[in-house]
Amino acid sequence: MQTSIHNILKKYWGFDSFRDVQEDIIQSVLDGYDTLGLLPTGGGKSICFQVPALAKEGICVVVSPLIALMHDQVDNLKKRGINAVAITSSLTKREIDRLLDNCIYGKVKFLYVSPERLQQALFIERFKRMNVNLIAIDEAHCISQWGYDFRPPYLQIKELRQYHPTVPFLALTATATKDVVQDIQKQLEFKPQHRFFQKSFYRENLQYVVLNEENAYGAMLRVIKNVKGAGIVYVRSRRETVEIAQMLKNQGFSATFYHAGLTVEDRSEKQQKWKDNQINIIVSTNAFGMGIDKPDVRFVVNFGIPDSPEAYFQEAGRAGRDGRKAYAVLVIKPNNDELLEKRLALQFPSRETIKKVYYAICNYYRIALGTGEFFTAEIDIEQVAQKFGIKASTLVYALPFLERAGYVSLSESMGKKSTVKFLLQGQALYDFQVRHQEYDEFIRLLLRSYGGMFETPQKIKEKTLAKRIQQSVEKVKKKLRELHRLEVIEYNEATSLPQLTFLQPRVDVKHLRIPKEIYENRKTVAQKKMEAIIDYAYQEEECRNMKLLHYFNDQTAFPCGKCDVCLKKKKSTTNTKDVAQQIKEYIISNHPSANEVAEHFRPIYGKEQTLNTLEELINNGEIKINSKNSLEERK
Repeated sequence: MQTSIHNILKKYWGFDSFRDVQEDIIQSVLDGYDTLGLLPTGGGKSICFQVPALAKEGICVVVSPLIALMHDQVDNLKKRGINAVAITSSLTKREIDRLLDNCIYGKVKFLYVSPERLQQALFIERFKRMNVNLIAIDEAHCISQWGYDFRPPYLQIKELRQYHPTVPFLALTATATKDVVQDIQKQLEFKPQHRFFQKSFYRENLQYVVLNEENAYGAMLRVIKNVKGAGIVYVRSRRETVEIAQMLKNQGFSATFYHAGLTVEDRSEKQQKWKDNQINIIVSTNAFGMGIDKPDVRFVVNFGIPDSPEAYFQEAGRAGRDGRKAYAVLVIKPNNDELLEKRLALQFPSRETIKKVYYAICNYYRIALGTGEFFTAEIDIEQVAQKFGIKASTLVYALPFLERAGYVSLSESMGKKSTVKFLLQGQALYDFQVRHQEYDEFIRLLLRSYGGMFETPQKIKEKTLAKRIQQSVEKVKKKLRELHRLEVIEYNEATSLPQLTFLQPRVDVKHLRIPKEIYENRKTVAQKKMEAIIDYAYQEEECRNMKLLHYFNDQTAFPCGKCDVCLKKKKSTTNTKDVAQQIKEYIISNHPSANEVAEHFRPIYGKEQTLNTLEELINNGEIKINSKNSLEERK
């Protein structure tokens, strides 16, 4: 029996109505059509599959590329009283068995899985027996070789159709060009009577600005000083995250850094403090953002040119999701595009280099020729690079080509928390505590702090345990490792390392093949995207908003009137009398200092014209400086 979608929206989300094309997408899915929804970042994509899944009997299977994204959505659903689970690499085989059984026999409404999981026999056998009502594909642009984030495992999603042929597919993405839209539908084998809905990418509250200045640091600081509230600064390297965060702290800002090399615990803590407004600014590589739903971000600064318009649109779109005014600022230096050319060259190592990397990882894990199929292990990029005399960056850029060619699979481990399960129970555990008094108090602490440890592995936080017994985190970890060695508990320590799986037996490097479509073709696509983002950054003729929207084939684009290009055009057509009137009105309303006036109108009229006009107002007797050094109207 189908429940009213408006009742569901009100009951679980508290909204009275849907946004834009949400209701159209939901109704299309409920009518049984394969559907593609193109909604910009912050456009409410998740509601498009969550509401119709709740309206019908059965379970919705959600394919998602990032563990962090899965955990975030599962947590949000659970807070609303909706039963949802995610199968990730942090779970044991027994835990996965139990969760899949619950999806068949229990009351689970949402099952989140990675695209890699779809190829495993354990999943397929259980999937066949599930009462599936919808298959949702999040970040659907990952399926297209013309997209900016192609992931080969996405190509296997269509195989699910053979097990539940009448179940509709719902593909959702925030960034897709016309070619990518067509490719998504082709690769997912959409039925002829499918539906496509697109919300305009125009964000009325978002002001795009490009600052092309030699003193890029000064330009960035100017933005952060003038725009109050929470913000994100995206940089190009881990080193820059640390350096710029420290520079901001030295300037008196509340800031921290974030990148994929931090521990899971550190990343979670920094992310939570930023979401809770304990930290104002987070300086990050592109590792930060997916699944982060913080509506009150007032600015996103990109310090340096991103790789593509898609990447920039995603990152900039994290500002102003609450509908209030926000800024997307791209800070570049003259000739910054040369760095992008070098970056592109790094991202496409030679075929010989890719073969060298394959040889190194096979030897690192001691995999002999003809063996190693489905061997899985964590990979420490720095360690492998050091052992074989290869740059870490070379490994980072070569591994995706081996993945696309079907030799290996990489899955990030973000979100993998430490877990503990007791192996000893009852009398056996009591006897151990009596014999080993040095562990007695710590075992009691574990049992007091977490429930259910005898049945299933429970997530723990070593830092929390350390605070409770006033010891260092390392001492707590040492005790947990010792109890694991003594087979009292099963302790799985958190890790931020990605997992590497060999998908086929090791081949001789002379037989290793990197097909044209995943090397030359991908390089051509990357080159075009690089040229498009350079054009966006360095041109000063077309409205920034229109430039971006035209790239995504959004024909509703019109001059926004507030980006740096539009404001510059306004300035050239605005007479001095209009400028003076605007400045005077600002002074009457705000009683600012002369410097505050200059900074406020700098993006519109430039500092020099603003100060000249202000001087005229003072000389003409219209404005005066009061005893507090503030400006006010002379009456």
